[in-house]
Amino acid sequence: MAHKDYVARGRSKKQAPPPPKPSLPWLRIIITLTLVAGFGYFLWSIKGTAPEKAASKNAATEQVENQKDNMPDIPEEEWEFIKSLPEFTVEIEQIEQDQPTVRRLMQCGSFRKNEQAQELKAKIAFQGLIAQVRSSEDSTGVWYRVILGPYDNKRLAEKDRHTLQRSKINGCKIWNWNL
Repeated sequence: MAHKDYVARGRSKKQAPPPPKPSLPWLRIIITLTLVAGFGYFLWSIKGTAPEKAASKNAATEQVENQKDNMPDIPEEEWEFIKSLPEFTVEIEQIEQDQPTVRRLMQCGSFRKNEQAQELKAKIAFQGLIAQVRSSEDSTGVWYRVILGPYDNKRLAEKDRHTLQRSKINGCKIWNWNL
């Protein structure tokens, strides 16, 4: 059995021909040089043919300067409202309306088990707020509600709700309820 040498087999006796050297694009070079030379000649040929506008510019600037000299002085503006505003007052009629005081409560949870309600009440207490657990009974059974308040206005309730939201206690709703 003949033993073949695969390493020697990879080497061939013929060397690959070297890649051809790229020739210079003579046609492109000649065209580019011709265009550059033609543009240079064009600029040289129009060098002295522009009309003289300097004389007309000087005459125009002299005319504007003469007009400035003949103009009257700008009068100083006088503002009347600066004097009249301090003396001006507005009378507004304010009608007192008897608005019923709507007290608001904020409910943060409703649970079937009292232990869950007490746990939420403790989390709220760690935020410096006082919560109450109220039990209520309906047709489905007993519910333990965690409520805060009463609040005299909605702004105070919203402030406490944002405090609870920052501590990841979400789902609190503000209701117009009475105790």
